[in-house]
Amino acid sequence: MESNFLIDLLIDPFTKEPLVFDSAANSLISLFSGNKYPVIESVPQIIIQDNQSDNKSELNDKFGTKFNYIDHYKKDAELFDYSEKSVPEVTKNELNRLRESILREISDDLSIILDVGCGNGWASKKLIPIGKKVISMDLSPTNPINTIKDLRDKNHAGLIADAYNIPIREKSIDCIIASEILEHMPDPKTFIINLIKLLKDNGKLIITTPYDEKIEYYLCVHCNKPTPKFAHLHSFNEVNIDQYIPQEGITWSSKKFSNKYLSRFRSYIILKFLPFRYWTVIDNLFNKLFYKPTRLQIVIKKAL
Repeated sequence: MESNFLIDLLIDPFTKEPLVFDSAANSLISLFSGNKYPVIESVPQIIIQDNQSDNKSELNDKFGTKFNYIDHYKKDAELFDYSEKSVPEVTKNELNRLRESILREISDDLSIILDVGCGNGWASKKLIPIGKKVISMDLSPTNPINTIKDLRDKNHAGLIADAYNIPIREKSIDCIIASEILEHMPDPKTFIINLIKLLKDNGKLIITTPYDEKIEYYLCVHCNKPTPKFAHLHSFNEVNIDQYIPQEGITWSSKKFSNKYLSRFRSYIILKFLPFRYWTVIDNLFNKLFYKPTRLQIVIKKAL
């Protein structure tokens, strides 16, 4: 494995003991239990199947369906291109502003960053050049492996793992990014609690998700049951998000941004040249005049 800093953080998700790299077997091994996890192109794959893998959301209960999200997102990354090569210009601009908002929350004292649901690895490309250590984590082997290939660095590690069973020691991560992931999770509350456990004292969890989204449904051609567009299982706003966030041991704040009409007016042609702080002023003004934010950002800080 090329990233020793990650090895020091990894644990067996079953036994919680440290994992040791066996170069002969190209695997990580739990010495006590003998559990073995493969390393694929320098990226550990540490996924276990348990009852959380088949967690149901309210949507599944409503339609009498099951959702194995591990299987789903493995296939998702194989079928869809996360490189953003074909993304429309307006969407690219929205993503850039979203990412700028996330990056502004990452202060100099936050050194080890876990990017949950890393996609194309945008966070590593932004953060490693400024001296951060980044773990690009995803359920699918495709995304972390491609991300490592795009940026090989001693401070960049890939990890194939499940957010409900993250094989990382508690209180070992300075900052966690979970961008556009929460709406996909069958159990958002457990997802958030699991991530907070990994944070060091004073560490940050930065979450972004669509704001107050009206979820659209299609009829699946395979099972003839309703399926949500983009596989979004939940919709969040500044009120209902409260029920998913623990009330002790943390402080948190939220904000709404990225006005829908700014995109419709194709204002990005001009506004893309503005620094983020000036863009924010205009975006806030539009949300006062034409209330249509499209993104919700939640920043959770773990107490000392």
